[in-house]
Amino acid sequence: MPSAAERTRTLVQSTCSAVLIIPGLDGAKPHQLMPDTRSVGPDGEVFLAFPADSPAVRAAAHAQDDELTAVLEITDVAPVSVPHRIRGRAWLSGWLTRAPGGAEPGLMTLRLEVGEVGVDDLWGVATVEPEDFASAVADPLVEHEAELLQHLHSAHSAEVQSLRGLLGERAGGSPAAGTAAGTVAVPVALDRFGLRVRFTGVRCFDARFDFPDPVRNVNELRYAMHTLFDAAAG
Repeated sequence: MPSAAERTRTLVQSTCSAVLIIPGLDGAKPHQLMPDTRSVGPDGEVFLAFPADSPAVRAAAHAQDDELTAVLEITDVAPVSVPHRIRGRAWLSGWLTRAPGGAEPGLMTLRLEVGEVGVDDLWGVATVEPEDFASAVADPLVEHEAELLQHLHSAHSAEVQSLRGLLGERAGGSPAAGTAAGTVAVPVALDRFGLRVRFTGVRCFDARFDFPDPVRNVNELRYAMHTLFDAAAG
């Protein structure tokens, strides 16, 4: 399974929505505190690009040499329609400064030196040491996960439904029985270790289907998915 540090790093480097919370910054609207881009530096610092006239940039400029505390809050929402769509949240708190160097015209880059990290997602709740966050690597499927899940849901729903047969008695019967009872299988999360499916209906539950080996790219993912589907069909 992915470590808490890897999961957090993946969320930071994903397209999930994020908002920068700066204590004492009153009057700013939520959309004004949503960075245009975000990236992670070699020492685990998080770089956030904002419009040059945003409240966050003004606050960092006003603070100058004083320590300006801030919290980056990330919310992960499943890219497919499913009950309980929020898959997780991550928080990175630390100290905010203006970063030297260039940014796109009209934008200013802020640097968040990370002091505390926490994640609450489908795997559970965990705290992450800043050093572990800095050394972690994002999941290799993070850039493609949303489109892959949408493709599985729209084009391979029958195959995804068939995975229920791999659960045996844990699913309360055969795939056909589940379908008759109104169960719908929705692929809700995907990473290099496996696929998570949410079975909805009279009883809603998640099931995790691990790949034989962790995948490193989309090509290896295709083979791993075929292996799962063949196992369910056989």
